[in-house]
Amino acid sequence: MNSWDDRNFVAAIEKTGKKKVILTGLWTETCIALPTVQMIHDGYEIYVAEDCCGDVSQLAHENAMRRVIQAGAKPVTALSTMLEWQRDWAQRDTYDAVMDVVKVHLGAYGIGVEYAYTMVHGARPTVFPEYEVPQPAVAHQ
Repeated sequence: MNSWDDRNFVAAIEKTGKKKVILTGLWTETCIALPTVQMIHDGYEIYVAEDCCGDVSQLAHENAMRRVIQAGAKPVTALSTMLEWQRDWAQRDTYDAVMDVVKVHLGAYGIGVEYAYTMVHGARPTVFPEYEVPQPAVAHQ
């Protein structure tokens, strides 16, 4: 539950030499809150991508977010983080990859980008990956 208790995780973070860490996880109360509090105590600057984690209830997620913010973490979203890294659309070396992620994974913003590409600029529509609905496992008799 607490990745900061795992020596391999700690070693991997330390190996980067970076002190700023973005965390995401399955359960905000445990996967995020527990390592965040410890990492801040140990001198790390933690950013929590709050739209990339959740919990057993909205209340649990919101309480955990309040806890990490009170401890000093900075809340961010996936989109704000990606746009901060991109910084300027003139950076052509990362532009196409960022736009691919935006169109496929970032909801309304991605729909807006797709609209601008196709309706304003006349680009061909993006071919989005097909989602296959998993079939239920068949029990052997």
